[in-house]
Amino acid sequence: MAADRVRQRAVACVTRSLLLCLPVLLSCPMAPTSLQTKRLPRPPLVAPDARLPEAPPALDGVDETVWVEVIRKMDEVYNDLLQYEVVLEQKNAALEESQQFIESVLASMSDILIVCNRHGAIQEVNDSLRRFIGLDETVLRGRPLCDLFADEASRQRVRDFFSAARPANVQDCELLISGRDGSPLPVSLNCTPRLSGTGKLVGMVLTGRPVGELRRAYHALRQAHEDLKRTQQQLLQAEKMASLGRLVAGVAHELNNPISFVLGNVLAIRRYATRLQTYLEAVHSEQCARSPELERLRQELRIDRIMADLTPLLDGMTEGAERTRDIVDGLKRFSAVDRSADESFNLSEVVARAVRWVVRAGPRNFHVNVDLPPELLVIGSSGQMQQVLMNLVQNARDATVGGESPTLDIGAEVCEGTIRVRFADNGPGIAPANLSRLFDPFFTTKPVGQGTGLGLSISYGIVERHGGRLEAANRAEGGAVFTLSLPLAPA
Repeated sequence: MAADRVRQRAVACVTRSLLLCLPVLLSCPMAPTSLQTKRLPRPPLVAPDARLPEAPPALDGVDETVWVEVIRKMDEVYNDLLQYEVVLEQKNAALEESQQFIESVLASMSDILIVCNRHGAIQEVNDSLRRFIGLDETVLRGRPLCDLFADEASRQRVRDFFSAARPANVQDCELLISGRDGSPLPVSLNCTPRLSGTGKLVGMVLTGRPVGELRRAYHALRQAHEDLKRTQQQLLQAEKMASLGRLVAGVAHELNNPISFVLGNVLAIRRYATRLQTYLEAVHSEQCARSPELERLRQELRIDRIMADLTPLLDGMTEGAERTRDIVDGLKRFSAVDRSADESFNLSEVVARAVRWVVRAGPRNFHVNVDLPPELLVIGSSGQMQQVLMNLVQNARDATVGGESPTLDIGAEVCEGTIRVRFADNGPGIAPANLSRLFDPFFTTKPVGQGTGLGLSISYGIVERHGGRLEAANRAEGGAVFTLSLPLAPA
């Protein structure tokens, strides 16, 4: 029993001595450790310059097992210290990695970011704001948030963000921020409260983007949408043209022979009618005077009226047959595929020739102003392209008839290997409801009998086969404009 009491006293004494030495042990420098646990050499139990506490006097008779137990306890404490150090280093590494991630995100943001406390003092900003206003972070940190804004209305609105007892989110608030040169710049801001773990307001986070960028993005999106719609319309038009081309080719083939037969017969009947009219007049002039019965029959059958109506009837039949033949010819041109070999030709010369031919056959007050480069080489059929150009010039001439000074302006621009020729007239323009139907076959805005409605359809197909595009629109200053786009010949 006495020995056990001595052993317990000894362990307690050594333990107290160890606890007194722990501050010294913790203050000793340790070699840095990696994330993997590494056993370090055991430092001395006592620092060289440390003064050990006096051991209790009653250590006599302590056997060796007591000291082994003490050393084991000290080893366990030392190993725990190593484990705590490894865990601490892992957490520090994770914290540094998180901090670097947050900094990289903030630096890559294109939007403005401002973090402030609950009193409205700036705590953190990102690079986008610094570039936007031209001030360094060290200058901005601690300044009132209101100092960033250019007018009193914007500053008052910012004060309102913090005035409520429980601030709410603010979305798309347009305010004026002072730019690099002091000029007011509109910015669309979003404000979000920053709360602590207990739900207490600790600050605000403001994000935003210059309104100019938003407007540019909106215009770009709108332009892309318009381009997509135009491309879709062109695809639909191309499919429609392909289907109609096959149908029209069959119809034109079936109508061609009967129309030719009818027209030939009408011309023959006109010649026969002239001879019969001459004969009947001769017979009636001699015999009707001698035969009352023949005169009565002549009046009853209305021979004179028939003879008078015969010529107009034949004229109408001839006009209708010729009109039908023109329509059939248009259908044949609409469905025809150019089998001639493509060749390089000067589009400027073809435009000049088409204008010259149309102007000669039209009214004298119709003026055409041509402003084209002297040489615009394209690949295709010059004859078919001349047909397109003459159709565009004729349509402009017909649209401006009756105007005070009918004029057609023809200009061109070259962009990325494509020539764009604009035909702009000063006529009444095109009704918005007709713009989408303008290139449909048999659609025309001209009076009945003055157009087949195939000219623009044929022109559209020819331009498409040349790898180009034909578009129609209205001018802002009035009148219509047709744009012909064709790929230039390789240099």
